[in-house]
Amino acid sequence: MNIETALKEAMSIEGALGVALVDYESGMSLGTLGGGQNLDLELAAAGNTEVVRSKMRTLASLHMDDTIEDILITLGRQYHLIRPLAGSTGSLFLYLALDRSRGNLALARHGLKRIESGLEV
Repeated sequence: MNIETALKEAMSIEGALGVALVDYESGMSLGTLGGGQNLDLELAAAGNTEVVRSKMRTLASLHMDDTIEDILITLGRQYHLIRPLAGSTGSLFLYLALDRSRGNLALARHGLKRIESGLEV
């Protein structure tokens, strides 16, 4: 699936507030959908780039031969899921913000995994 379709599918996840496909080397978004006045996806994408970079550096410092499946940030009213894309996609990650009162974390993680497997960049 292409980027636009992947973002639309992510927004169909129950409770989705916004989604972005981000290059963590540059901090630039390849695409965003959703967001709004209370969620600036471009700013969130740039900030979460630092989260991914930091975790990558930590894994390297610890000499861990492993990969990040996802990173979860739990807020009072939201979940923020960061899923680095595996395979030949380079340095990309999917970022999904969910409303905690409407979203199901397990289903959201499963949905992002499914979207990742079908995404062609």
